[in-house]
Amino acid sequence: MLPSRFIAKLAGMILAALATISCGIRLPDTPPIMRTEPAGKIFVSKNHQARDPDVLVWIVAEKLHTGMVFPYDWLIESGFIPPVGFGSPKYVTLSWGDRTAYVEKGLHTPWKFFKALFLPTPSVMELIPVYYNVVDVCPHQRVLRKLVPRERGKYLADFLNDCSRMDADGRPIVCGTSSWGGGLLLESRHIYFVPRTCNVWTVQATDALGCSINPWLAISADGLVKQAEKPNNGFEKVWSGD
Repeated sequence: MLPSRFIAKLAGMILAALATISCGIRLPDTPPIMRTEPAGKIFVSKNHQARDPDVLVWIVAEKLHTGMVFPYDWLIESGFIPPVGFGSPKYVTLSWGDRTAYVEKGLHTPWKFFKALFLPTPSVMELIPVYYNVVDVCPHQRVLRKLVPRERGKYLADFLNDCSRMDADGRPIVCGTSSWGGGLLLESRHIYFVPRTCNVWTVQATDALGCSINPWLAISADGLVKQAEKPNNGFEKVWSGD
């Protein structure tokens, strides 16, 4: 049997985490004027093509984790600020979560798992270049896609820029390499805790695209996918994974 002092301490930590959760499940928002590109800095992709009125975006979902894939040119023209020297891929996949889990490619001790589950922890945003078709690059994940109006890009870029800590030059701070795909980890200015998980980050990215997904019903990847496929959100599953 566990000592009563340990149980009391554990209960106190859980209550502290729950108190933090009550601040809101979504990432904190910032007025758009604070998220605009620094004056005089223009980041242009080399792959710029003629603009279509709608842009194809994707949700990728594993059993527990979700992220999104966007055309890189669209993000850049919409105001997204990339890290120095990132290049000009066709697409990028983005996700967000606990920093330790990303940097160390998992939570390898009970204490690290406990911290990520119950305590507010530092977070990162993962940015991975994609040069081929999304289904070909993510064959083991569920893949959903949707056409969104091009003008929604500025709201998405604002949200993504707001997720990163910026250096003195107004660029995202790189703090590691991605879990796969030769990408980067960008230091996030937001904290991670349950239920504010990677899937709630994905919900907020879809908010910027004009969708309406309930974050409390999307803490799990399955809950998010189920809502994304509803007619009012319009995502279509194009790949069920292996």
